[in-house]
Amino acid sequence: MENKELARKAIAGEEEAFLAIMHAYKIDLYKTAFAYLHNEEESLEAIQEVTYRAYKSIKKVKKPAYIKTWLLRIMINYCNDVLKRKKKMIMNEAIIPLIATMDNYQTMEIQEAIETLDERSREIITLKYYHDLKIKEIAFMLDCPEGTVKTWLNKALKQLKNKLDGKGGSRHVQ
Repeated sequence: MENKELARKAIAGEEEAFLAIMHAYKIDLYKTAFAYLHNEEESLEAIQEVTYRAYKSIKKVKKPAYIKTWLLRIMINYCNDVLKRKKKMIMNEAIIPLIATMDNYQTMEIQEAIETLDERSREIITLKYYHDLKIKEIAFMLDCPEGTVKTWLNKALKQLKNKLDGKGGSRHVQ
């Protein structure tokens, strides 16, 4: 069964459909949690908490086609709450999928540069490149116009490029 149809059924209150949806996106949720928390135990705990929160509020989903972005938004909010309580921000070692030809130094350089960006810029880059979401999906998730997301993404990429160029980096972010 297609995830959109499962989402409709889950929103209608079918528990089996809800469990199927959570199963379908558990890897995406784990990757997101781990990218923010950088800890396996805390990431697994985050999945449990997000599953509970999603179950409690599944009826609030207005567009079943965006169930994945809705779940990711809950996870990101949860992780940000955890990090605020801990008063530190940690990102996953592999925040964006990198070109296979890049060596470890270049990968590390990009990761360090991303970690220095502001929270919104890191979030936009994570959603776009790590989760391969479309601008439209990111706009829906962040509840803002697509043009705003494009502007934020462009600004984040420029900041990233400047940070990399400032370190003498030879790779350009596009």
